[in-house]
Amino acid sequence: MMKEKIEKMSREISSLSDTIRAIEEEMKADDVTFLQNYKSTVERSQCTPQDPEKLSGALINVAKHLGNVKFRVWEKMQEIVQYTPVTLDPNTAADDLILSEDLTSVRYGDKRQPLPDNPERFYKYSSVLGSEGFNSGTHCWDVEVGESTLWFVGVVTESLQRKGDFISMSGRWVVNCHDGKHWACAPPVFTQLTVQQKLQRIRVHLDWDRGELSFSEPDSNTHLHTFTHTFTERVFPYFSVGKFPMSVLPVKVSVRVQ
Repeated sequence: MMKEKIEKMSREISSLSDTIRAIEEEMKADDVTFLQNYKSTVERSQCTPQDPEKLSGALINVAKHLGNVKFRVWEKMQEIVQYTPVTLDPNTAADDLILSEDLTSVRYGDKRQPLPDNPERFYKYSSVLGSEGFNSGTHCWDVEVGESTLWFVGVVTESLQRKGDFISMSGRWVVNCHDGKHWACAPPVFTQLTVQQKLQRIRVHLDWDRGELSFSEPDSNTHLHTFTHTFTERVFPYFSVGKFPMSVLPVKVSVRVQ
């Protein structure tokens, strides 16, 4: 539309320029000739400008682009932004672990790293905690263990010691895999689980207020084990890996209007 308007205006400008040049040439003639052609010269010089045509849709649709702009951006962002219910705390990771940049996956490193020996950091068993602890409410997260044959997934209390051999200590509720066998561990009780097929994903569901910690296989919704315990302090998601990486899986997010 703009191109057509510009072309029409260019033709009108060109025509007007030709008329001006013709009148200027006639004005250079002698007085008698000018007077004889005066009437036609005046008629030629007449130019009645027309009001521009007002076309529907010529303006930018401001309402479309700016109406509820924050909501529209939020709606678009859900297609590219992922939310992970648990992020890993690098300050708790044993020095033989390597965490991803987004702190959602962990793998075993080839050698120990020169990390500060702060009180929060685990020293043994290639362990790491989630960054947020829970002392109320219901929480759920899925863990991808993949092809690993050695892993631990669960929760531990905030007061559990991090430096020594804590495997036999209370304050730890986990499901683990070792050499194809699966166990539910809440020291001093260790229960072997019956698993029909190799587990690649584990769902952890914590109901702190009711004192329940459940584990299941999310793809088939197969229940694995449930611990019952009256929690009295904050607990943190716990992860321990072997040679294969482990990841916390993102959950689907949605934007809705109520």
